[in-house]
Amino acid sequence: MFIYNVKVNGSKLFKLFFTAIIVLVICILCFVTFRVFGGASKEAISSDMSCIPQNSISNISSNNYTNILKAVHDDIDSYVGVKIHFTGYVYRLADFTDKQFVLARDMIISSDFQTVVVGFLCECDTAKNFKDSSWIEITGEITKGDYHGDMPILKITDIHEANKPNEELVYPPDESYIPTSGLV
Repeated sequence: MFIYNVKVNGSKLFKLFFTAIIVLVICILCFVTFRVFGGASKEAISSDMSCIPQNSISNISSNNYTNILKAVHDDIDSYVGVKIHFTGYVYRLADFTDKQFVLARDMIISSDFQTVVVGFLCECDTAKNFKDSSWIEITGEITKGDYHGDMPILKITDIHEANKPNEELVYPPDESYIPTSGLV
């Protein structure tokens, strides 16, 4: 029979425990910093958290309109080639060409129903056939273009007149909006 006499030094045990906790906290901080500032690739994030599916034509509704519009404007490159389908009215500015217009909606910005025009810049050969403020339904592909800087431009593949929808107003992006360009 062997008898061991173990003597525990309280100050050494405390120092060892304290050092282990400090090392663990530093490892956690390093991991979090790495994930926030460079650990996740943009492609992985945008494919997992995208507002628009990448493989088919996506229907945009009044409910998700501004979330998608903001996501595409924030990270154009991730959405190039995506096909979308939605309804809006024709809105033109003085410096647009005959082939350009904004497929617009009015977004409520205050409690007293003040609105601003929001929408996608569109290009098509038959754009001049549609009057300002007329409601149309389009299908188009997102491309990257230039209008006073980089901007998503929809190349329209199908366009026709439509009735004014029941919900013609849209609301600012909600809490379900996930900014894809901010996650790196």
